[in-house]
Amino acid sequence: MSTVTENNAVAATPPKPAFRINWIKLAPVLYTIGLFVLWELAVIISGLPHTVLPAPSRVFQAIVQYWSPIWKNSLQTFYTTTLGFLIAVVAGMAIGLLIGWSRAIYAGLYPIMVGFNAIPKVALVPILVIWFGIGTVPAVLTAFLISFFPIVVNVATGLATIEPETEDVLRALGAKKMDIMLKVGIPRSMPYFFGSLKVAITLAFVGSVISETVASNNGLGNMMASAQSQFNVPLVFAGLIMLAVEGIAMYALMAWLERRMTGWAHRSSMAA
Repeated sequence: MSTVTENNAVAATPPKPAFRINWIKLAPVLYTIGLFVLWELAVIISGLPHTVLPAPSRVFQAIVQYWSPIWKNSLQTFYTTTLGFLIAVVAGMAIGLLIGWSRAIYAGLYPIMVGFNAIPKVALVPILVIWFGIGTVPAVLTAFLISFFPIVVNVATGLATIEPETEDVLRALGAKKMDIMLKVGIPRSMPYFFGSLKVAITLAFVGSVISETVASNNGLGNMMASAQSQFNVPLVFAGLIMLAVEGIAMYALMAWLERRMTGWAHRSSMAA
């Protein structure tokens, strides 16, 4: 009897699921390959010269051919972008908390910051050159200036989402304003803060390249400007691809930090 029961149990065991391809994880790779294939076919069919639109094969050939200067300039751009971004994170978090602390400070500083953010950062580069000269400092400051505002806005927005009822209950229990800020306000603003980092890091690359194009002897921006003057369009596109790779890598890092630090705030199925 026991043998029959064991056989039935074995027979009732569901078979192991067959190997399934995770199309979601493969989607970025497949879409990227598809983009390059369509790009290659478009160049071949249209017959455009490489001085107008080089094919991806020609661009990757340029990456191999000019790998040494591309690598050195990529490191320079990554350094200036990361440094400017880190300064923006610290300053943006501090000023965002300051703005969220007081309505009077919010009313006074916010219009000034909006007006300053509306100024094209490329217009500030000549001023930075006058102050600090050509080189790394203007690129770092431009990356900082262009990525600073989104962080401030999101931190202040996170603090502004505290329900008045919650503040009333906490005050009734004897909590002071600092207690509300530390125990409710700052945790509440963290999803907004880490979400803003994904936007800010991509903007920081824009700021660095703008400054390097105008006021630097190093970096991908300077390299692409020099290549453009020589009609070396494949090298220009090679620089763009390196910028895209760096931007995607840093965006993925910020997204990973967001999931690690604020996973509790992303419970919806749309959060994936």
